[in-house]
Formats: sequence, C-alpha cells, structure tokens
Amino acid sequence: MQRVLFHSTIFGPIRSRRLGTSLGVNLSPNDGKICSFDCLYCEAGFNAQGPGTTGFPKREEVGRLLEEKLLAMAEAGEPLDVITFSGNGEPTLHPDFEEIIGDTLALRDRYYPSAKVSVLSNSTRLGDEKVCDALRRVDNNILKLDSALDPTIRQIDRPTSPQFTAERVISQLEKFGKDCIIQTMFLRGEFDGKTIDNTTPEEVAALIEAYRRIGPREIMIYSIDRKTPAENLQKVPSEQLARIASEITEATGIPVLTA
Repeated sequence: MQRVLFHSTIFGPIRSRRLGTSLGVNLSPNDGKICSFDCLYCEAGFNAQGPGTTGFPKREEVGRLLEEKLLAMAEAGEPLDVITFSGNGEPTLHPDFEEIIGDTLALRDRYYPSAKVSVLSNSTRLGDEKVCDALRRVDNNILKLDSALDPTIRQIDRPTSPQFTAERVISQLEKFGKDCIIQTMFLRGEFDGKTIDNTTPEEVAALIEAYRRIGPREIMIYSIDRKTPAENLQKVPSEQLARIASEITEATGIPVLTA
C-alpha cells in the first residue's frame, strides 16, 4: 500500500508547486495518519494504516522544534517563502491547533517577517469556531473542495463523518469569502469498479456555482503528481487544466492558479 509519511514534526524546507520555498509543519503523528478524509489520492496512504504510536505532537514541542529550525535557517541566510501546515493528516484536528497557530505567527514575525503562514485543510472542521478563528489569522487559508456534488465528493475524498455533505461544507466555506483560497484536485480513473471523473461539464458547472457562492480570493486547481494509494487514477493533462481554469475565471472573475 502507498504510504509516504513525514517522520518529523518540522520538515523541509521543500519547493512547493504552489507556495514556493516551504517549511512544513506536521501536526499528525510521525508514524501514522489521522485524518477526517480518506482520499483516494493521498500520498500519505489510506487511513487503514492506523494512527501509529506517537500521537499528536505537544504544543510546546511544536514551538521548540519550529524555533530551532527557523533560527538555524536565519543564521545560515536561507530563504523562506512560507511555513505550511500539512503532513500526515488533517492539521486542524490537533487539539491545540488555535494556540499553535498563534505561536507560529509570533515565531514567523521574529525570524522571517516577510514569510507567509499557510494551512492546507480539508474543510471538515469548519463547524468549530476556534478552528475558524485560527484560519482567519493565517496568510493563506487554503481549503479543499474537490467536488460540489455529494456522490463525487464522497467517492474521491471519502469523509469519515456520515453527516458530511457538499452543501454543508460549501455553506461553511461561504463564511470565509476572500479570507480563503479554495483548492481543487481534478482527476479521473476507477476505484472499486466505479468510474471517477470530476472534470465533466456537470462537475465543473457545479464547482463554478460553488466558487461563486464562496467568493474566495483565489482558486488553486491541480492534478495528481505522485503515486496514489488507489492505483487506477489518472492525471488530468495540463492543457485540460488550463481550459478548466479559463472557464472558471471567465464565469466567476476569480483568479485561478494551476499547478
């Protein structure tokens, strides 16, 4: 089974396709995965691998490790564009997520004041006001919406909550408006004998309507770039992504970044 985990709380910096030189923060266990989605395309693998044994890193440990890394990078004169929360699962599931964001912003201001703080979230924790408050404080609040249609979003993202629906998450995303960036993974293929394709005219039209409702400052669309746990998935060609991006921008007036 595909299983590429980050075995540390702070990792990188790496070169991100969308964000530049990025120092990663993993708020999930270092030896397992904790996520409220079980996406077919997740590089960390399926949730069936288990949460591991290390548990969530402590708030104090996250701060200490991040400060050590930022100090070492600053003393070496290394560039940094962004501090990015991602890793082996959904970062907003950490019980001290709001406090860790506050710590991170303070450390950023001390060592790399021109760097941005980004959070890559799957949008499943937007019913928690503490999570929403923390997300409003970061520079790049990047929230996932892979389909605006229930059957497809359940097929691709496989939410662990039976209460999750596309309409519910779109309504929650509307609260952010220009305080968020929406990220959509486009793909096609097959899983469990069923065809998957969120690039059809029906899918794109539904997403466009959702983007209009949400009104984010930017939309990021991308496709598979690495091996996925579901083996029969296909990357959408860059030419088709460019056409979808143009269609979205023409219909909504919102800038679209492709990667």
